[in-house]
Amino acid sequence: MKIIRLLLLLIPGLVACDTQPATSHVLSPNPSLKVSENGRYLTYPDGKPFYYLGDTAWELFHRLNREEADQYLEDRAAKGFTVIQAVVLAELEGLTVPNAYGHMPLKDNDPTQPVEEYFSHVDYIVNKAESLGMFIGMLPTWGDKFNLRWGKGPEIFTPENARIYGEFVGKRYRDKPIIWILGGDRIPESDTQLEIVRSMAAGLESGDGGNHLMTYHPMGGRNSAEFFHNDTWLDFNMYQSGHGASDISNYETNLANYARVPVKPTLDGEPRYEDHPINWKPGNGWFDEADVRQAAWWGGLSGSCGHTYGDHNIWQMWQSDRTPISAARTPWQQAIHHPGSAQVGLMKQLLEQAGWYRMEPSEALIAGDTTSGGRKIIAAMAPDHSLAMIYTPYGFPVRMSEDIFSEETGHAYWFDPRTGEKQDAESGEMLDPPGAPGRGNDWVWVWEATNAGN
Repeated sequence: MKIIRLLLLLIPGLVACDTQPATSHVLSPNPSLKVSENGRYLTYPDGKPFYYLGDTAWELFHRLNREEADQYLEDRAAKGFTVIQAVVLAELEGLTVPNAYGHMPLKDNDPTQPVEEYFSHVDYIVNKAESLGMFIGMLPTWGDKFNLRWGKGPEIFTPENARIYGEFVGKRYRDKPIIWILGGDRIPESDTQLEIVRSMAAGLESGDGGNHLMTYHPMGGRNSAEFFHNDTWLDFNMYQSGHGASDISNYETNLANYARVPVKPTLDGEPRYEDHPINWKPGNGWFDEADVRQAAWWGGLSGSCGHTYGDHNIWQMWQSDRTPISAARTPWQQAIHHPGSAQVGLMKQLLEQAGWYRMEPSEALIAGDTTSGGRKIIAAMAPDHSLAMIYTPYGFPVRMSEDIFSEETGHAYWFDPRTGEKQDAESGEMLDPPGAPGRGNDWVWVWEATNAGN
């Protein structure tokens, strides 16, 4: 074990994983997801809880050929991802620059005239993801095509053609493992734009027969619940905590959504990306795997149904012959190996094995001030005390409000979110993580009752 830790110190970016992400769930014919009876998480058709671990591969359909798509998808499946978020009408000149095979998505930029050859390539990627046990979080369009607040556009949607296009896409993929994601880094800012979104949702539902879940991906710092929480088509909420600063408190949005009525699942659909310049300025430094873990565990223990990872180079599928967006600097073929992508897979594996869906946010578990900023401690616990987790981002000691587990029979341990290693721990009122407190020395304290049912 000392050798492993020495390697971690000497080789930046190396992740030593004693534990590998769980094998993908085998998808049934006509796969679709459902919302759990309590409205807190998603399930497979057979009722098994589904942990949404997404990756932002926005330009996947537009920029990669089939061999490249295979390479990317196989890597993500091996790491335990369950959802790949990708855009049909892509952001980066998706209406003016053809895909890897020279095909445009629409004839004359008309949403009612899709080009078969372009969609055949989308079909290939959807089928490949399905073969690997993953869902596509499919955005029918990026948001600049209905709200050109910034970007390339052009705006091409009306309420009328949005419904027609939605129905076409919905019908084409009605029997595939799809989650519909409307929006695309924009919010509706007029009645017409609201109508466009709702018309596209109606078209998707008409086309796929209501066979798939829907959500909405807003711009940074915003939340689908602001606009659509009471819409019946919105099955779960998605917010974007974004890339504007370190230590963005995504758990606050998560907890606010958790308290909304009617109850709907919630998750962070775009947190700070690994290898992204902080606030888009390289002089501020770059988000790294510690930022990834912090956002993931803050979201994971504040009542979410999952979490989305992102890498700045991968969303745009950057390579040296392409113009970098916002100082992208690592070819995507190398960026798929950034350590944060493996570490969120380790998080998902622990949560699945423990039965995360049984837990509720439980700040009262922590005594006194849980600190603030990047040191914020987050806790979750099952109501029957059969499972509890506490995340301390800097590895500071944690004082529990009381030793509520002293009369229980079970096992406490520290989980290393960098490697997946576990170390036996005490369950007293003061919990002291391994190592010296500091950025990057984050730990998760876990309590599992003996013979607790998942």
